This record gives sequence, structure tokens and C-alpha cells, in this order.
Amino acid sequence: MRTQLFRGLLVLVVALTVAAPAFAQNVLKGNVVDAQGKPIEGATVLIEGTDSASRRETKTNAKGEFMQIGLVSGSYKVTATKDKLTMSQNTRVGQANPRPLEFQLSPTSGLSEEGRKAAAATSKAAAEAVAAMQAGRDDEAIEKFNSILVTVPTCADCLYNLGVAYAHKQDWSKAEESFKKLLVLRPDYADAYNGLANVYNAQKRFDDAIAASKKATELGGASAAAGGGSAEALYNQGVILWNSQKFADAKVQFEAAIKADPNMALAYYQLGMANLNLGQIPDAVTAFEGYLRVDPNGGKSAEVKGYVSQLKK
Repeated sequence: MRTQLFRGLLVLVVALTVAAPAFAQNVLKGNVVDAQGKPIEGATVLIEGTDSASRRETKTNAKGEFMQIGLVSGSYKVTATKDKLTMSQNTRVGQANPRPLEFQLSPTSGLSEEGRKAAAATSKAAAEAVAAMQAGRDDEAIEKFNSILVTVPTCADCLYNLGVAYAHKQDWSKAEESFKKLLVLRPDYADAYNGLANVYNAQKRFDDAIAASKKATELGGASAAAGGGSAEALYNQGVILWNSQKFADAKVQFEAAIKADPNMALAYYQLGMANLNLGQIPDAVTAFEGYLRVDPNGGKSAEVKGYVSQLKK
């Protein structure tokens, strides 16, 4: 860039000014997406010189794009990070602008080739374990999940599914142990509390079941306190209260479950039964009609139609 000089300066000064070195200022661009190719907003992008002490940091915008200006020519290591997912690339910055860097963050993006192979093997084993459980082969599923946990003890989903598999076998103590191990690892794992609630309910430990289900509801989101949250958690809490013959409290939970998921047929059914036990006949009819509207050919449709017919007489 040409510099304007004040009149009257010595020629020597002009010469020195012209001879002063200038560094090229370059631009580095790129974008960051998730495993599905969707833009990631707010990812941290760290730009570190590998042949200098340069260090810059920026963030991606709503389109997943980032741009850093003012970089001197040289080699850089660029690292994109979001929610514990990370990926690094080396690049050369110069006057010939490099192509925008592309980052795709996934659970394996920060792993070595060997690490990616191990992760792929673990995913395959987990898929096989889930398939075995879905086919009713709980012993096989339990063996596979335990095998994965030997090498990946932090596999939260493995612990959850292990608890479910033990619950299928009515091995309540091991199911409880699995869900509790998961909560040590992930205290915010709402489904683990749902699992515990089901385990306690099956053993008629209703107070423990209510406490666990309430915790699951709280973790379902900030709206849980206002009657929102997970429909499944709310429904489960209603069933537990029903089993402990707290029909009025159960009714509140079934109503909240329907509010969270207006298509949950069983919540309408249980709400109708709660209203019947409370002697609230018109409300019972309304709830049963809700069941028939949502699932007219459901497993309880014949029973519900009989209730509605009798209650309207």
C-alpha cells in the first residue's frame, strides 16, 4: 500500500519508508457441518500457526461458515469443535487463496484410522445386540452389551439397553444396577429414571417408582414443571400412581401425558379408568371417546366401546 508523506521530509526518510517490510494479510474461510451435513452454528474454530506463534479463534455463523482475516502467509493447524466433537486439518495460507476448509463433526471425526475402525466395530456389535433384543433373544443381547462395555465402559446406550434386557427377563436387581450405573455416568439420562420407575413398579415399590418417574419428568425439559415434558414419562408416572391407588394424582398425570402427546391412545384409556374410579362419569366418557378417536381399532377398542355404551345409558 502506498504511503502519503508530509512535504519537507528528507529523501533519506522516504527511502527508509519505502524499504520498510510489509506482510501479506490473507483470508481463511470454511464451513462446519454435522454428520448429516447440516450446518453447525457456534462451533469454535481455532487457527494455530505450525511455523509461527500465531493463534486466532473464531465462531461459525448460522450457516456453519467461518472466516478469519489478517493471517500472515504460512502453515496452520485448524481445529473445529462443538459439544465435545472435534476435527483438525492442516492447511497452507498464502496470497493464492486456498479452497474453503470443510469440517464434518461426528463421534468419529477426531479419531485416528485405527480409532475409527474400533468405533465402527463397536457400532456393529451394538446394532447386533439391539437386533437380538428386539427379536426376544435377551440373553444374547445381554452378552453382547456386556462385551461392548468391557472395551467401552462409557457406552451410555449400552447400559440403558442392558437394563431393558434384564427387565425383559424380570431380573430386577440387575436391571436396577444397570440403570444406576448409567446415572452415575449420565445423571441427566431421563430414560434411565423411566427404566428404574418400571423396575420399582413391577416390584410394587411404589414410592421409589413415583420418585424415579418424577425425576424422569423433570429431566424431560423445562416445561415439565408446567405439565409438559416427556409423554411417556408422564404416562408412566400416572400408571405408578394408579397402581398405588392414587387415582386423583394419576388422573393429573394422564391428562398431562395427553397434552404432551394428543395421540397417546393408552393415556386416554387410563384417564377414562381413573375418572371411573373417581365417579366422574362424563369425564370418563370423554376420555374413552378420545381413545376411540385416536385408535379406533386398538387392542382395547371393544372394551372401550362397551364402557361408552353402558355409561351413556
